[in-house]
Amino acid sequence: MSDFVLDCSIAAAWLFDDEATAQTNDLLVRLKDSRAFVPNIWHLELGNVLIQAERRKCITSTQISTRLELISRLPIITDTETDNRAFREILTLARTEALTTYDAAYLEIAIRRGVPLATLDKALIRAANRVEVQVLPLTG
Repeated sequence: MSDFVLDCSIAAAWLFDDEATAQTNDLLVRLKDSRAFVPNIWHLELGNVLIQAERRKCITSTQISTRLELISRLPIITDTETDNRAFREILTLARTEALTTYDAAYLEIAIRRGVPLATLDKALIRAANRVEVQVLPLTG
């Protein structure tokens, strides 16, 4: 099993064909034998992505329901320690790495659990590289 932390940017790529790549699809396949960890903010972020797409007329409410049903079947585990670490470790990491506290929450989980971070967010990738957290999808 090769668990990882799942950033909203990767999940969004799974939900919209025009954002998917071979690498993001490989991560979805990887979940057959793995688990993905997310902070509790992930659910709100993903919901916001979907509602913004609906407002731009890129997706219907029926399509949102279908996509959420598919996501709910994946082995995505909400981290239970994020709230307790918000004002200490996460705030410190955000300050040190010049991230939002939202992005720092993903990085903190990856550091604490010793697993890679799956993200397309450039600032988060740079911060992960600085603290020596492996970033997925691997390119090369």
